[in-house]
Amino acid sequence: MLCASTVSIMRVTKQEHACLIIESSGKTLVVDPGSFTTALVGLSDVVAIVITHEHADHWTAEQLTRIIERNPGLVIFAPAGVAAAATDFDIQVVNGGDSKEVGPFTLRFFGEKHAVIHESLPIVDNVGVLINDELYYPGDSFTIPEGVDVPTVAVPVGAPWLKIAESIDFVLAVKPRRAFATHEMVLSAAGKSMGDGRLEWATNQGGGEYFALQPGQSLDL
Repeated sequence: MLCASTVSIMRVTKQEHACLIIESSGKTLVVDPGSFTTALVGLSDVVAIVITHEHADHWTAEQLTRIIERNPGLVIFAPAGVAAAATDFDIQVVNGGDSKEVGPFTLRFFGEKHAVIHESLPIVDNVGVLINDELYYPGDSFTIPEGVDVPTVAVPVGAPWLKIAESIDFVLAVKPRRAFATHEMVLSAAGKSMGDGRLEWATNQGGGEYFALQPGQSLDL
């Protein structure tokens, strides 16, 4: 476990690719449980799931069903595109500018659209989420939460829609105190290592600390 402070208010555990598990006050929030993430089994005390957009590497029906079966009272927050794609599930639609309270978590949503992959492909809905004013994850975008201090940021590092210069510029603009990479399963081990090095440099420019988290590792915030 990697610790950023001696007092743990919230713990984030990175899973493969874009999935994060956040724990606070005995409750759990799951973000983007998708197809590149190992099956999430045995999760308890889950009060909510956030899905940033409709692509399968960020949610699957199988992942949602596994979590819901053990946590039937949870709430799913997602943009309208997810609600249209996941009709078998009860989705609370959220947009940029919305704020939601669930258990010990305050969720603030930012942005509107997925980054452009190619002009031949549709641009789907996407929201970034700021959790407890501490951890920001932009989904598949580089939406900057304007006017908001972002202590910790999860940074996409590898995808058909990004180049590393955009990830670096995102970190330079946000100036977080802590950063770690997500969205890495399309990269080789060498590519992930290179991305970590670039993001560490960018984080250090603002006086922050970079954590090269591997799946299963946690950061106390």
